[in-house]
Amino acid sequence: MALSLSSASTVPFPCSNPPNNQIPQLSNSTVGVRNRSLVARCESSSPEPRRSRLEIGSPIIVVEAPKMIKTAASVPCLRVNAGLVKPGDVGRVVSRKPKDVWAVRLAIGTYLLDGKYFKPLEFDE
Repeated sequence: MALSLSSASTVPFPCSNPPNNQIPQLSNSTVGVRNRSLVARCESSSPEPRRSRLEIGSPIIVVEAPKMIKTAASVPCLRVNAGLVKPGDVGRVVSRKPKDVWAVRLAIGTYLLDGKYFKPLEFDE
């Protein structure tokens, strides 16, 4: 059995008690649509993130060996790191992926590494 709109207008509010326990009636003149735009800018109060220096082509050095590694191929393969990627390995950033994951070209192939496992390689002059 369907409830008609006219009978629904006399149902009391569940959360508050408006006058006469009725839903207020709105006429077409009181209902209006306003076009508003919202501009949001995200700013961090902390200093620049550590990874902001990384770009495509930046040299990196692995500081901690990940337990699992994933290839950066079109069909990725996840496997246990059995000594393939070791601390001290040097590579280059190929691309950036979401959530601080980077595609890194190492001597043994291209792998997806989380940013916590490597740091930018800095040359002393």
